Amino acid sequence: MAQLAASPDLIAFLQALPEGRKRRGVRYPQWLLLLMAILGILSGCRSARDLERFAKRHHQAFGAALDLELPKAPCDSTFLYLFERVELEELFGLLRDWMLAQIADQDKDFDQLICDGKTLRGSAAQPDGADGATRFVTQVTLYARELGVAIAQTSFDTGESHERAALKALLSTLELEGVLIQADALHTSPVFFNSPPSRAPTCS
Repeated sequence: MAQLAASPDLIAFLQALPEGRKRRGVRYPQWLLLLMAILGILSGCRSARDLERFAKRHHQAFGAALDLELPKAPCDSTFLYLFERVELEELFGLLRDWMLAQIADQDKDFDQLICDGKTLRGSAAQPDGADGATRFVTQVTLYARELGVAIAQTSFDTGESHERAALKALLSTLELEGVLIQADALHTSPVFFNSPPSRAPTCS
């Protein structure tokens, strides 16, 4: 990522993501579908069918802006196949690095991170466990107030994991010496601090 950090171009970041699809039958570049998906989601799309409609409405504009021949817009199954094959963790890492590249003051430091967990709308699943609890997908984000961006995020199924585990996983990927972590009270249990001392942040 060192070579990409100097460029604020989102397309360049998306092009660096390894291709996850099989070559046979591929009609659209992976980076183009991801770009359409990102812009579609930011425009309110909530399903693959929504992305298909978005792509049909704007495929001529995409072709003109990117100097591409796009005689036909991708359909919903094209987006579904993409989401099944793309390496999500690598994609999230690329998007995080792209967001950090947008910071005007690249040398600006931060001394505080805010943890925020949100349940994703529409992610509720029917109870399938003995406790009868409804399962959700929750996204956990680390936000740097000084930088004005989220520098790390992950998601988990509440039937398989917990917000404490998600936050620990995020913190383990960052150098946090001297950084204050602001989180909800559920993260203050003694179990949370079983991490090695060099990685243990200060929580409030």
